[in-house]
Amino acid sequence: MSRTPTMGNPAAFVAVVVANAALAFGPLFVRLADTGPVAAAFWRMALAVPLLAIAAVAIPRAGSASATSPRIWLFVALAGIAFAADLGTWHLGILHTTMANATLLGNSATFLFPLWGFLIARAWPTRMQGVALLLAAAGAALLMGRSYQLDPRHLAGDLLCVVAGVLYALYFILMSDVRRALAPWPALALSSLAALLPLLGYALILGERIMPQHWTPLIALALVCQLLGQGCMIYALGRLSPLVIGLALLIQPAVAATIGWVHFGEALGGPDFVGIAMIAAALVLVRGKRGGATEPPPANPVPEEMR
Repeated sequence: MSRTPTMGNPAAFVAVVVANAALAFGPLFVRLADTGPVAAAFWRMALAVPLLAIAAVAIPRAGSASATSPRIWLFVALAGIAFAADLGTWHLGILHTTMANATLLGNSATFLFPLWGFLIARAWPTRMQGVALLLAAAGAALLMGRSYQLDPRHLAGDLLCVVAGVLYALYFILMSDVRRALAPWPALALSSLAALLPLLGYALILGERIMPQHWTPLIALALVCQLLGQGCMIYALGRLSPLVIGLALLIQPAVAATIGWVHFGEALGGPDFVGIAMIAAALVLVRGKRGGATEPPPANPVPEEMR
């Protein structure tokens, strides 16, 4: 039986940091794409699926789907649909609100996923975990405080991103169950494949432009966000607790603020750096905390022989 600790897994912790840093580039690539926003999500999946399939087959001990139960296949399909709905909704929101709002609101799974973890564990957060959650929330508020505006022009986009955040949490919950039976690459390849047709149908219903003239942003979206970002995220999902996964999502707004600074000339001020420091401190607090009676369990780690 695997002895995967919820906090003391350095490789998984590095993976979740890399995942969120990579995923933070998604809004930039979506805005640079010359297709519709949902079509961009479709190409993110379509271009990544062949590489994910190769990785699932080629990487030693990557796991096999041959012995999985019908329940796991159902959860893979539902996870793919949830992820398609999340990406499609979020990509629409990206074009109707600020980059800062889209990144922060789209990651409302930051708090929903840890709450699910504590519910499963039937335990309240410890004092240290509560401090980490409050510190992370305050850091996120500071980080986005100057750019987050309750502007009527952004209301529709903000609401779309909130819905996307809820769907993202649902995707995490479903995939954490899938990870009981499948290793990272097969799990991600199958869920990405399941998301393809819903995304294409969504884009066609909206009448979006499907075929691009310039492929670079879409290739970058597939490689950086889906292959690297989601690949590292699914790896960490089987080895870290929902609390750590949830708080690590706040890395994305920090990186997105930096991208806005570099790419769009949105200068970072003192409150931004304080917010980034608070998020980092929250991650250090939960990273240093070892599992205890009230620690939410890791997100259904796969058996050791499947890794």
